[in-house]
Amino acid sequence: MCMSDSDTAAAHNNNPAGNQHPALLDCCGGLNNVDYSKMDLTPMEELLKHINFRDSSFCIAVIAIIFNPFFWNLVARWEHRTRRLSRLCGSPYLACYCLGFVIILLNVYRSHSMTVAMKAQARWEVMDRTDVFYTGVALMVLGTLLVVSSFLALGFTGTFLGDYFGILMDEKVTVFPFNIIENPMYWGSTANYLGLALIGASPAGLVLTAIVAVVYKVAIRFEGPFTEQIYQERSQRRKHE
Repeated sequence: MCMSDSDTAAAHNNNPAGNQHPALLDCCGGLNNVDYSKMDLTPMEELLKHINFRDSSFCIAVIAIIFNPFFWNLVARWEHRTRRLSRLCGSPYLACYCLGFVIILLNVYRSHSMTVAMKAQARWEVMDRTDVFYTGVALMVLGTLLVVSSFLALGFTGTFLGDYFGILMDEKVTVFPFNIIENPMYWGSTANYLGLALIGASPAGLVLTAIVAVVYKVAIRFEGPFTEQIYQERSQRRKHE
């Protein structure tokens, strides 16, 4: 972290006795004290050189990544507000199963489109190493463990937005992996994609994985408070019964 000339002068004025103790930087100054012009961006530049952002398969993968959470949040909130799917299917459980099946298909297509985009673009020799390969394998094992254990802990309706259909859980799930990480399904999926990118030595895969992580982060900011609201509404109804 670097000090500007004005900061140095201010520190000198506040230490007229010439004490040897260095002036402390204001920790709340954030990153304003960093001289970004001295950062080495060469690795990032090299990575981006290996990516064709105009490639059709890359663009399709990005669209699939963004569309999926947008779709299931939109449909689930519409169902919570209108109960149209439950009435159409004759049961909230059947409606949830139908939406879950659609989500699975969308996620399969997203994975397929990301794989096609990675294979269509250049490998990066910096990543094409044995240790990177096995790191990718380890990440995929970890990601699969998080995804599968999350599904087993939540069940089908718990995994696929059953709360929005009025299928509420009796209590918050706290068993593994929810006792070590929040939203393990999302981060397990992200770990799988990162592992796939490392195994394929794919710079495009790294960028696509970063997009997955950002999209999931945004989805969590919307889903978390809304789900809490659903359970708060149930608590209020129980108090009045």
